[in-house]
Parts: sequence; C-alpha cells; structure tokens
Amino acid sequence: MPNFVSLPGFRDFYPGDLAVRKHIMTVWREVACRYGFEEYDGPPLEPTELYVEKSGPEIVQQLYNFADKGDRDVSLRPEMTPTLARMVGARASAMRKPIKWFSMPQLFRYERAQRGRLREHFQLNLDIVGEAGVGADIELIAAAIDVLRAFGLTSTDFVVRISDRRLLRALLLHAQVPEDRLIRVYNIVDKLERESRESVAERLGEEVGLGEAATDEVLAIFGHRDFEAVRNAYGGTHGIGEEIARMRELFEGLEAFGLADYVRFDLGIVRGLAYYTGVVFEIFDIQGELRAICGGGRYDDLLGLVSGSDLPALGLGMGDVVLRELLAGRGLLPATDRLLDYYVVAVTPDERPDVLRLVHCLREAGHSVDYALRHQGVGKQLKSASALNATRAIIIGPDEVADGVVVVRTMTSGEEERVPMDGVAVTEVG
Repeated sequence: MPNFVSLPGFRDFYPGDLAVRKHIMTVWREVACRYGFEEYDGPPLEPTELYVEKSGPEIVQQLYNFADKGDRDVSLRPEMTPTLARMVGARASAMRKPIKWFSMPQLFRYERAQRGRLREHFQLNLDIVGEAGVGADIELIAAAIDVLRAFGLTSTDFVVRISDRRLLRALLLHAQVPEDRLIRVYNIVDKLERESRESVAERLGEEVGLGEAATDEVLAIFGHRDFEAVRNAYGGTHGIGEEIARMRELFEGLEAFGLADYVRFDLGIVRGLAYYTGVVFEIFDIQGELRAICGGGRYDDLLGLVSGSDLPALGLGMGDVVLRELLAGRGLLPATDRLLDYYVVAVTPDERPDVLRLVHCLREAGHSVDYALRHQGVGKQLKSASALNATRAIIIGPDEVADGVVVVRTMTSGEEERVPMDGVAVTEVG
C-alpha cells in the first residue's frame, strides 16, 4: 500500500496546529482593523506575466508555474503585492485615497525549504496606496510593531531596522557610484551581514567596477549605524540633507506614537528588490536567531508599472512561519487543548432520544457539546468527557427522565446537582 506524505516544504495542519494558525490570523486581523485597514483577497492563480513584470524574468525559477488547459501561462501566487496593484489599478479612479487594505493569503514559492522558510506559508499583507507623505510610512511601521506587541512581544524581543532607498541613493551617488549601477550595489551591500567586508569590497570592484576610493567611501557609508552619525557626516551635503530630514520626521513620528524603543536606523537594510523607492525596513528578533519576521517598504512606481495607475504606495509582509517560531521560543503560543462545554451521557439506550434533544437544544443555545455516537457504558462515556476537556457532564438515566431533570457533574470537582431538563440550556458554563 502506498505511504503518502506531504510534499517537501508543505505543512499538514492538525487541529492543534490549526488552532495556532487561527490565533495568529485572529491577531493579525484585529490589529489591522484597529488601524483602519480593510480586508481584501484575490485569486491564488494569476498570469505568470504579472510577477515577471514586477520582479523580472528570474522570478520564474521561484514560481509554481504551468500552462493551464486554456494554454495560459499561470502561477500560484508567490506574493500579494502584484494582485493588489492589479486590483487597485482596475478601480483606482473611483476609490477614496488613501487606500488602506490588508490580506492574509497563502503564498507559494518553489525554493529550498529550510528553517523559517517553506514552499508555502500564510502572510499578513498591509498596504497603503495613494499617500506619498511620511505619515503613511509612520502608520505602516507602527502597525507592524503593534501587531507583534499584540502577541505579547516587547522591545526586548524584536527590533525594526529602518533605512530609505532615497537616502541611500543620494549617499551612493555622492560616493561616485554611477546611477545605472545602483541596483547592483544594493544587491551586493544587502549581503554585508552575511559576507565579509573584504568579500563585499571585492565584489564592488569586480561586479560594479568601482575603484578603491569609491569602494572605501561606499563601505564607510555603511559603517554609520547611528542616525545622528549620518546626519553629522552628510546633513550639510547638497541632495542628502533633505533625505536626512525626511528620515528624522519618520523617527519623530514613531517616537510620538510611543514606539521609539522598537526602531533603529540601519543603512544596511537594503531589501534587494529593485522596485522599492523609499523607506525600507525589516523586523528581526533581538537575539538574532531567526530570519526576518517582517519586511516592507515604499514602492511608488509599481502600480504604474503593473496597472497604469500612477499612485504612490507602500506595504509589508509578515509570514506565519518565522512568527510562530518566535512565539514558541518566547512561550507565547496559545493553549491548543480541545475544550468542550458539555458532554451528555445516556445511562441506558432508552435515554438516547432525550440525549439527542438536549444536545441539539444546548448547541442551539451556543454551547459546544459532544456525546457518544453509539451507546457505551457510563464509565466509558465519562472518560470521553474527561479526555475532551468537558467542563461539565450531563447524565440522563431512567430516573432523571421520569423526574424531568438531569444530573450535571462539574468535571474538575466531581460535584453534582440535579437541574430541570428545560433549564440546562441557559446554564452558564464557568
């Protein structure tokens, strides 16, 4: 007989696992709604061209793509932003701005499964469309922080590392990096934490063609980890000072929100994707044990590229895989034991009609109720009640039917009381 197992990088969600997933998504939804975001969704299958247009042809290697029965080149969605851009673009003129949307899609990427990264995951997406000002950046980052705080995490657990592509562009141009080579430099310096300084310097020379002086200047830029150090070094430089002022406004806004302890300026946050145009950020656990918990930034040109709607936009993605690991490590996952309000016990087969009527009545009243689907001994039924974590067991026997009552047993204490059968459905479970 075949021994089927799930595909590599995919998960089975047994009831306990699904309870954790539900908890994560409930918190995501609650915080997003508190911030005034509206929920949306789109199809899990999109034209492959939509993702190629956004990320370039190399993205195809990471897609679950195929030709459908209509000979269309389609892909399972690896991310949600292109779908959002397509949907907003279709109705942009009729929508009130700014548009604040969120979604929690299941996403698929064909890549090597490893810790914190699978071939499928669920992800919170928050996006703000139609607002170019710093206020939108502040709002998005604050929402990300408050999502994690809602799980019980604090500033001792995670940090938001923030940079800005506009500032970085101005700094690199000042360091004599040619405009047409900026993206290559972004992709190289994005590896600064994973590669040695010597290796990065070598790549800047070989792959970008920078001389020794320009390479040293680029590396010096990324040596400034403190915002004030960058402001002191470049604040008076033409073309850079205004970008520094914008970053200062961002940090002042987050401080006014009371969230200053959660954020840190870090030019090393580049996010290699070419479509980012402004503020970029990633959230990491303080101990540095995990991959990024969340990442995002401003992508002001993407809607125009995908849908023809020239609207500024920014967004973030927070996956459930790394988040679950972090919550587990901090002891913040919810209890997943099954809980039951009532388990109804029939003493003899003759009470079964009364059991079924009571079960239905209790369920109609909003209680969670279970019972034996075929007759069993009272002892076995009570063991089932205990195994299912029932708060109370209701026992119905011939004497109870004759008297129009039931015996209600509190499972933790074993205490019993006789209650009129008609009154059980309104009994509070505590």
